[in-house]
Amino acid sequence: MFRFLIRRAIGALVILLIISVITFVLFYVAPRDPARVACGKVCTPETLALVRRNLGIADPLPVQYWHWLQGVFVGRDYSSFGHCPAPCLGYSFTNREPVVGTILDRLPTTLALSVGSAFVFVIFGVGTGMLAAVKQGKWLDKIASSASLIGSSMQIYFVGVIAMYYLADQWHILSRPKEVPLSEDPAGWFTGLLLPWLVLALIFTANYTRMTRSQLVETLSEDYVRTARAKGLSRRTVFFRFAWRGAMGPIITIFGLDIGLLLGGAIITEKTFGLHGIGALSIKAVNDNDLPMILGVVLIAAAAIVVFNIIVDAVYALIDPRVRLA
Repeated sequence: MFRFLIRRAIGALVILLIISVITFVLFYVAPRDPARVACGKVCTPETLALVRRNLGIADPLPVQYWHWLQGVFVGRDYSSFGHCPAPCLGYSFTNREPVVGTILDRLPTTLALSVGSAFVFVIFGVGTGMLAAVKQGKWLDKIASSASLIGSSMQIYFVGVIAMYYLADQWHILSRPKEVPLSEDPAGWFTGLLLPWLVLALIFTANYTRMTRSQLVETLSEDYVRTARAKGLSRRTVFFRFAWRGAMGPIITIFGLDIGLLLGGAIITEKTFGLHGIGALSIKAVNDNDLPMILGVVLIAAAAIVVFNIIVDAVYALIDPRVRLA
């Protein structure tokens, strides 16, 4: 297991390096010149050259990338900003603040949104799918399948607006979304994020219900499950010891991808509910042509997906005894 994790960690660094190269080249050859945008309406060639030097984009593209890569590992010195300690992803073109610091300020909101909604949709989605598989062909299975089909066709920007209007404004069942520090007001933090959790979890719950049901129905018909039944094992033992463990592999895989994507920024959810997380930060960075911030957000999202894929591979060996990691 240890050797496997080391190999995957090295592979993850290579993948992130390749992603950084591709992203750096794509964004830094964009048609909009960030130096000209920052220079303003009255911009002389001398002023434009000074702005380029201050932003760290006066050198050729390969040299820019090398300086940026050095900043990630050992830090970097800027003529206008001073020293940027490692890990340094540069300074924002718009607010002149360190990219890493800005992302870390927005991370708690995205982290709370992702973890809270994941807890809800895993519990309800997997649980409902298990009940539907056990009651295959009966009324509970039909209701769960129909509800999951309807839920998976919903969109967050539609459900979110409707939920805020009725549940928060009209019926006052839930509070409108708000960002409150957890350490200062735990109750206000919970109530302020409860509505976004439920709306975001609604879409994912539907998908996990359908996925769990289909995987369990398929696994329950496998030969080794029928053999366990023929040996006289109880229904509970057969379900949880054999069928459930065999069916959880694909679900864990999708969960790792989903939680990685959410941590990279739930853009639509944050925009719908007015939350200031990484998703909202990425939208602002794109609108402002803030290339260092865009690159930083992309790398954070990629790192989250890669890390959770490694975790998923490790969990496989614990859930499914047929999987062995060398």
